Amino acid sequence: MTVASSAMSSSVSTSRGMLPSASPGAHGLNSGVPSSFIQSAPEFNDTDETGLLSVSWNQDHGCFAAGTTHGFRIYSSDPFKEILRRDLKCGGFGIVEMLFRSNILALVGAGTNAQYPPSKVIIWDDYERRCIGEFSFRSDVRAVKLRRDRIVVVVEHKIYVYNFMDLKLLQQIETLANPRGLCCLSHHSNTFVLACPGLQRGQVRVEHFGLNMTKLIKTHDSHVACLTLTMDGLLLATASTKGTLIRIFNTMDGTRLQEVRRGSDNAEIYSIALSPNVKWLAVSSEKGTVHIFSLRVRVVGEDSSNHSITAQGSASFYRNSSNSLDALISPNAGAKPGSSLSFMKGFLPKYFSSEWSFAQFRVPEDTQFFATFGSQNTVMIVGMDGSFYRCSFDHLNGGEMLQQEFHSFLKSS
Repeated sequence: MTVASSAMSSSVSTSRGMLPSASPGAHGLNSGVPSSFIQSAPEFNDTDETGLLSVSWNQDHGCFAAGTTHGFRIYSSDPFKEILRRDLKCGGFGIVEMLFRSNILALVGAGTNAQYPPSKVIIWDDYERRCIGEFSFRSDVRAVKLRRDRIVVVVEHKIYVYNFMDLKLLQQIETLANPRGLCCLSHHSNTFVLACPGLQRGQVRVEHFGLNMTKLIKTHDSHVACLTLTMDGLLLATASTKGTLIRIFNTMDGTRLQEVRRGSDNAEIYSIALSPNVKWLAVSSEKGTVHIFSLRVRVVGEDSSNHSITAQGSASFYRNSSNSLDALISPNAGAKPGSSLSFMKGFLPKYFSSEWSFAQFRVPEDTQFFATFGSQNTVMIVGMDGSFYRCSFDHLNGGEMLQQEFHSFLKSS
């Protein structure tokens, strides 16, 4: 089936009308591979020239995908282990997006890939070992995001939202120039929230699809450089191209809930992550430090066993509390010294009254690193130099984080 329209800058094809459901099991490691893929040699030597083109965490951060100059690889993060390797005969992939831990992936070829150009998205079923859908565009694809029910494709000035089951186009969203491919989704089954750049500098557009509501949030004076949502889509964290401040917003009414400071010098922000319990925020930048911040955003209905929020209850909560920050800010949450100068805010520059990071971990400068949270106060960091770190932080005292684990995954067998 092929779909094309003059109003669309893309065409879609699929090998059959309905996509198979994503099997939750293994990635077909013990079965045969298609003719377009070959199994890699189990070990590398000094002459191997495999380069890393991209790394990305899956939706629950239990795995990450690496796009290489020869294909792609999938790694489990806990325990760390390579679980899948596919090498192409004709080039590599610049984008590899997982769908949780299923056999479904979205692949976008690198510029040197003769078979899969960077303007085409391949929906790949590794269990059936075949392409089950394609999206072709007039310009290069900047990012692909997956939910169990949606496929979202980002190009320079537009975002396309497709239904996963039949690949039908559901919505087009115009954005400012978006070379970074900024876009993030919620991943709770009962809420579908999308955040992306708006049409003005520093603006983020938030689509609450279940509520049929669009919210435009002025997040920064400069262009937005990085953004992320909580799993339920109710909180948004952003950084600008200046990279000094990270801000947290209520996506229902656009209220700014908290602001933390990475540093005083401008820096490119590589990643922002919110912990599942919304108590911590991690930020990585070109300065070579991963910062952990203590959040003061209260989770509705939080208890020791369940941090989840239902869509209906949380939406009602945020509507009812939009005029009061007291319900959203926890007064007893920890903050780095500096916020203790709040009684002098009228006299001191904003720099001195900022909330600074609670814990830190040093990584090599000028290498892109992407951080996320693991279990039991741990942070996992994956780098474009092929490195994986696991470190822990003291949730009471903060300070320098302790490295627990390190792997050079490009050289792993």
